[in-house]
Amino acid sequence: MIRLYHVYKNYNRNSAALIDINLEIPRGEFVFLTGPSGAGKTTLLKLLFRAELPTRGTIIVNGRNVIGIPDSKIPALRRELGIVFQDFKLLMHKSVFENVAFVPKILGVPYWQRRTKTYEVLKRVNIAHKMRDLPPSLSGGEQQRIAIARALINDPVLIIADEPTGNLDPELSLEIMEIFEHVNKEKGTTVLVATHDRALIRAMGKPVVVLDNGRLIETRGLKAEAN
Repeated sequence: MIRLYHVYKNYNRNSAALIDINLEIPRGEFVFLTGPSGAGKTTLLKLLFRAELPTRGTIIVNGRNVIGIPDSKIPALRRELGIVFQDFKLLMHKSVFENVAFVPKILGVPYWQRRTKTYEVLKRVNIAHKMRDLPPSLSGGEQQRIAIARALINDPVLIIADEPTGNLDPELSLEIMEIFEHVNKEKGTTVLVATHDRALIRAMGKPVVVLDNGRLIETRGLKAEAN
């Protein structure tokens, strides 16, 4: 599902964000990416959905050479992914329902289809009862559920989440991870979550990839990719 070979990322001559990253994450895995602040977690995630390009190296996501994709094909790559940001990136003047239905609307999905799918996804993350509300009226945990529902709306093959529980208390953080775990088990969706929350990682008991100062220093629990 995810393969990185000798990936480097430099922002300038004296700033190496990633150094010789070699990593394989098989399809269907649920993996935590961790490390101290500034370790390179966010940079690595951005490379996977082509928000950044590496300085050199090879990146394969769901069989696609991410680096070689022309700019015109990047939206097609991202439609296969569900991306969850720490700051949610919600449309604050749109209702919960409208936030989640926004992408299928842009893609031209008929109204009745996107209405049905949006309601189903909102139920899955337990926020359907707030679907007419505006995000500013909701708690941080509820806003994060909207962001997750939006990431799930297109049945992604891969969920990429960058510190999705960074502003939540431990109980809510575990609830959010249980949503990801359910999707992982039910749909076989690959999940990659960046977090510095060691207690959450211990509680979930999933494979772990550890970065430090831009280097991959440890992997725990990853299975070999089936051929």
